[in-house]
Amino acid sequence: MRSGRCKGSERCSFALLEGERMAIRKIRYIGDEILKKKCKPVVKMTQSTRGLIGDLFDTMYEAKGVGLAAPQVGILRRICVIDVMDENPIVLINPEIIETSGEQTDDEGCLSVPGKVAEVTRPAYVKVSSLDQDLNPVIYEGEGLRARCILHEMDHLDGILYGDRANEPYRDLEEEDLEEEEWDEN
Repeated sequence: MRSGRCKGSERCSFALLEGERMAIRKIRYIGDEILKKKCKPVVKMTQSTRGLIGDLFDTMYEAKGVGLAAPQVGILRRICVIDVMDENPIVLINPEIIETSGEQTDDEGCLSVPGKVAEVTRPAYVKVSSLDQDLNPVIYEGEGLRARCILHEMDHLDGILYGDRANEPYRDLEEEDLEEEEWDEN
């Protein structure tokens, strides 16, 4: 999903080894077949996997996103990162939905579908089990945007884009921004 950045030099809830560097990875776009594939579980934490987690955060922040999943950078592993600017960024490894409730409908965007939005209905609340960056079991809960983002990023791990769940076709975000500007001027 789109928007966001960590505060200052904070290293968003994951630990890297001394001297490790992160990189901005190339985001894959709609039409790339890797986005339609189901990801494999992470079975062991390696230095390469830790580096990928750091790269996901850096790539997400560079692109002004609030979530990014490994297949969006071409890696078919069940890993995603989320930071909805609530001072609690998270890493989800092999996440599974435990519980959902309620309903919310709103526009979604995606770093893999640039310049487009569509209205999507999702649960208003989600509870997931996951592994953290040390492969310890954790439980995360989210409401509103956090729930939407968790579910959106988890969909990527199963080869599902938000357009597959949308209530309508993708809309052009730039055209809507121009229409709003014209309306504001009148």
